[in-house]
Amino acid sequence: MPIKNRFAELLPEITAWRRDIHAHPELLFDTHRTAALVADRLREFGCDEVVTEIARTGVVGVIKGKSDTRGRTIGLRADMDALPIEEATGLDYASKSPGAMHACGHDGHTAMLLGAAKYLAETRNFDGTAVVIFQPAEEGGGGGKVMCDEGLMDRFGIDEVYGMHNWPGQPTGSFAIRPGPFFAAADQFDITVTGKGGHAAKPHETVDSALVASHIIVALQSIASRNVDPVKQVVVSVTSIETSSKAFNVIPASVHLKGTLRSLDTDVQDLAEARLKALTEKTAEAFGARATVEYRRSYPVMENAETETQHAAAVAAQVAGACDEAPLIMGGEDFAFMLQERPGAYILVGNGDTAMVHHPEYNFNDEAIPAGCSWYAGMVESRLPAG
Repeated sequence: MPIKNRFAELLPEITAWRRDIHAHPELLFDTHRTAALVADRLREFGCDEVVTEIARTGVVGVIKGKSDTRGRTIGLRADMDALPIEEATGLDYASKSPGAMHACGHDGHTAMLLGAAKYLAETRNFDGTAVVIFQPAEEGGGGGKVMCDEGLMDRFGIDEVYGMHNWPGQPTGSFAIRPGPFFAAADQFDITVTGKGGHAAKPHETVDSALVASHIIVALQSIASRNVDPVKQVVVSVTSIETSSKAFNVIPASVHLKGTLRSLDTDVQDLAEARLKALTEKTAEAFGARATVEYRRSYPVMENAETETQHAAAVAAQVAGACDEAPLIMGGEDFAFMLQERPGAYILVGNGDTAMVHHPEYNFNDEAIPAGCSWYAGMVESRLPAG
């Protein structure tokens, strides 16, 4: 495919951008260096407009086609932020920032969209407008929502929006997608259990908050096994346990639990939240303790639009020869907020046999760059065909 061949030629340049970003990871909204690099490249490419400081450090580039008889605009999104993980790859371009690394491949997503922007600004072989969106704070900060709340879609007149994520374990440069619910809603909860502390030798004089918390953790697993329809998906994970005592011989007065609840259906989400609160409070009450729950709905279910998914799959098949059906994924993705505002689709591109994302030995596979760039650019040329 000619478009893919063009990116094969650009591969060394795009790889250099990617590895530079990888060596300088930035967290959440503090993607100042990355945003500056992106904005500089977009200006060099000759974008018609480059807008910075959307959602603090987000960058948007506008590229007009040779004509605009249809008056339509396609948005393409990549995320820029890294994770608070200590890198363990040993690469010569490994993170230079202690405690931060690109463990999810956002460096690759940013570089691929930059490559697509360079090609689109160079060729302009489409009828309409392409808007390239570089988003901060995907990893828990909800940067996609902030960009939408600041008027991203209306300001740039976006009609459809598309995104992509690399996926380890999937053949390098291959694609997979599915319509409808794809990535899960990812809610967060904090539970504080308050009992009565005391000496470990006299448990009868205490209300053991550690024991109560343990029963709560076990009880919460009944949400999936006994409350939710078994053909539907829900995952309840307690990920942190912290007591008010650090001593061997002290029964703690309180315990703090935190974790996530993931679902792919609003009704399941409502039921699971209600059961989590009831199980927590009533279990504590049964032991003579008290428990409070702080529950926060974070990223919603990410749902691909049916028609736009077909368009995305068709372009992927042109690039890679085929497009597979993706599995349901219980991870969260804040591209969901953009898909709530406009029809669109999110696709996976294979990263090959690498460590999984969010692992300290993960690294984005540069061999996937031509395929990813081709898909981004191909979405514009496909949805805005030149007259």
